[in-house]
Parts: sequence; C-alpha cells; structure tokens
Amino acid sequence: MTTTIPHRTEDPLDVLVIGAGQAGLAIGHHLLGRTDRFLLVDAGPEIGHSWRRRWDSLRLFSPAEYDGLPGMPFPAPAGTHPGKDDVADYLRAYADRYELPIRWSAPVTRLHRDDDMFVASIAGEELRARQVVVATGPFQTPFVPALSAGCSVPQLHSADYRNPSQFIAGSRVLVVGAANSGLQIAAELVATHRVVVAVGSRSPELPQRILGQDLFRWLDGVGFFTVPADGRIGRRLRRRGDLVIGTRTHDLRARGVEFRPRLAGFDADGARFTDGSVVPIDAVVWATGYRPDHRWLHVPGVVTGGAVRHRAGVTDVPGLYFLGLPWQTSRGSALLGFVGRDAARLAKRMSAPSWSSRVGRVGMTA
Repeated sequence: MTTTIPHRTEDPLDVLVIGAGQAGLAIGHHLLGRTDRFLLVDAGPEIGHSWRRRWDSLRLFSPAEYDGLPGMPFPAPAGTHPGKDDVADYLRAYADRYELPIRWSAPVTRLHRDDDMFVASIAGEELRARQVVVATGPFQTPFVPALSAGCSVPQLHSADYRNPSQFIAGSRVLVVGAANSGLQIAAELVATHRVVVAVGSRSPELPQRILGQDLFRWLDGVGFFTVPADGRIGRRLRRRGDLVIGTRTHDLRARGVEFRPRLAGFDADGARFTDGSVVPIDAVVWATGYRPDHRWLHVPGVVTGGAVRHRAGVTDVPGLYFLGLPWQTSRGSALLGFVGRDAARLAKRMSAPSWSSRVGRVGMTA
C-alpha cells in the first residue's frame, strides 16, 4: 500500500524526478538532505510495477552483490541471481527505508518551460519545478515491426509474455529476435513447444560462468562496466551491441530450437524468411525490444531524431537532466547496480547553495 502527502501545486519544487524505478530511486537517495522540495512521480500504480510485469522466470544476469542501489546492498547471498519479483521487493524496501517522496499513477503528459520554471502536466494538474531529472529508463514503448500486420496467428510482444502456458502445448512458436530476451524465451518454450527463432543480427554470446567464476566478476575485474561511453573502446562496444549472457544458440539447437535468418513477412503458408524459406507457425513472440517515447517532452533542443542530446545526462537546457540511459557515461549506466554512480555525479552537478537542508519533504511512501 502506498500513501502520499499531496504537494501543493502553487509551491514550486526544487527538483522533480520523472520515474521512480531504479534510476529515480538512486537520484532520490542523493537528493536527501540537499533539499526538502523534491518529488518523484511515476506512471505505474506501485513501486516495481515494470519488473513484476516481466515474464515469470526472468532472473538478473548480475549476481546479488552487483545489484544494490546507493546505501543498501541487495538482500540475497552473493553469487545468487535475483528474480524479477525479488527486484521489485527490493525497490519497495529501498523507497520505504529512505522514505522517498513518491506519487504513483501520475504519468507526465507534458513537460515544458515557462520562464525559469519547468511545468509538468500530471493528471489534470500542473507541477512547477526549478530542475527536472528524467529517469524513465530505456524500456518505454514495446516495438513491433510493421510487418506484424500481415500475421494472422496470435502474437504478443515479449513485454506481455509470462510463461509457456500462454500457447497451446506442442504448437510451433516463432520468436523474432535473438538477443537476451528472445533466446531466454525460446529456451523456456522449447521444453513444451516447437520453437523457431528468427535472427536479425547476432550479438556476442558469453556463458554465465567462466572457470568457476560468475561472468560479472570477470567483467568487473577488467573494468568492463566503467568503460567510458565516449572513449575508443566504448564506441567500439556500442557498435557491437549488447552481450547475450547465459543462453547459447549452440545449446538451443541441441535442444531442438530451429534458427532462421531475418523474418521477411507472412503469407498463407506461414512465416517467410530472407533466405526464401517458409515455416508454418501457430503463434509469434516479438522479442524486438523497446523504443524511447518522448512525445510528452515539449522542451526544444533536447530530443533530436528520437535520441536525447546530452553529455553524461546533462542537456543543453539549464536544469534538465537525464538518468538511467544506456551508455549515459559508461557500459553500466542503465544497470541496477551501477546507476548509482551516475546518480551521484548528477546530484553533485545539480547542487545549489539555495537548496534547503531541512529534513522535511513533500511526500512519503508507506
């Protein structure tokens, strides 16, 4: 249950944080004690809502010791991999521990500038703030290609996939996309279904454990997560795409998963692929990722061609910041256990002598 002390709309905030997921909570932690005039708002009905909506068997690639936010380690044994509900529970406990001021079911439908203030339209009211941090994260709008319109069988995006029982046992399911989500879903489905995976582009694949050690220990040891986004190595890694961790195409083939090249479309005989082959199918899972959605952001000069213009989360518009973007400063910027580093840098950049240091805040969660 969540309760919130209402914020008076005539009182301007020092900071409005849009999004109360891991990035929003991290910056909220760093704002404590710096100002009593900050508020987090989130479109979801409760904390961890986006995590609880993911598929049932989802587990983090990162072990628990790499999953904590600032000031609070993840409450699970080192070397274990928390599930989606474990993460949601942790985020709730984090917000409760620090009594962060959060307003739920409060989607921002418009943000614009009015003289020296930002104005956010939320549920028929307006909140005014001197500074704004957009912490909505990279997973905003599920993306489904236009060719889905030609599909006559049941289909859903990976955002709506929960477990294999959503499909008739023994039916042939086409999974479109061979990144982490697509291969994990294929690995789960193949136990009870016939599975075909359409591969648009291949990403580097690594096992979860190497020489008896969790992959994250090796990657952290070589500085993989702190590789600067604007450096030569960082630019090269970005071009190669995300790593696929723990699920290998070789192992899936051995279990009976059929791999095909990029999907070209659908016809009466089934799914067509770019090599000219056609496979009958009974259902489709679109593991085709997400796209950012900034249609609500009416501040000129911030979003160009769908991409946010920023440097380490700082935009050219004074007082407007972003947090939790992939590669915001480094490879780890969008990860649960690493977003706190960017939050600390951003909070320091935002510091202002005029901010109040009183303890009281505009709202609370409970």
